[in-house]
Amino acid sequence: MDSVQLMNRTDTKFVFELELLGKVLNEIREYYYILDINNKRMSAYRSLYYDTDDFEFYFEHHNGKTNRNKVRYREYIDSGLCFLEIKHKTNKGKTIKKRIKVDKIPNEIDTNANAFITSVIGKEKELVPKHWNKFNRITLVNKKMKERLTIDVNINFEGDNKTSELENMAIAEVKQEKINYASAFMRIIKKNMVRPFRISKYCMATASLYPLLKNNNFKPKFLKINKLQHDA
Repeated sequence: MDSVQLMNRTDTKFVFELELLGKVLNEIREYYYILDINNKRMSAYRSLYYDTDDFEFYFEHHNGKTNRNKVRYREYIDSGLCFLEIKHKTNKGKTIKKRIKVDKIPNEIDTNANAFITSVIGKEKELVPKHWNKFNRITLVNKKMKERLTIDVNINFEGDNKTSELENMAIAEVKQEKINYASAFMRIIKKNMVRPFRISKYCMATASLYPLLKNNNFKPKFLKINKLQHDA
């Protein structure tokens, strides 16, 4: 895992029916190692996402702005680790992640955390917690190339006194230094008629939990997700 942290990387995402997951895992098993933590191969994660009062980060993504940011606390529950993480999407399509270790997810951003966020983003932001994102993740590492593959299931969101869930779905993300279609997963998922699909769990959660926000540009994504869940 240390050799494939890929804090500066490209991400290629895929969304597919949960019933396809077992078949895909069986087909790719010879090409990947799987992360095992205390004999568990599916790990629990939870994240608390922050944004400005007027949802600046959400609208940057919705409006297609490049050089955008997301700020979250993430707890890797089975590993006993917790980080404050900032993800920056560049105008070259790269994802750069920077993080600092924390003891637990706090109720608010303290002075040290605010200083870290300001140093990474380049300006001070008044951030408030917006919602929780919880899921289970399978993590795999390619045996022959520098690639990490994550597959998320049981995805649910909580915020603004509401809950929302992506039922009967898996979201896979191929993380590489640069896009390499020689990836065994990419080849096999394509064979199963699944194409790359850009999706942000943060934005899907925000649009679901705060339905009065403008979400026109995400409607095609919701249509596909709804179709996947209906077909399942």
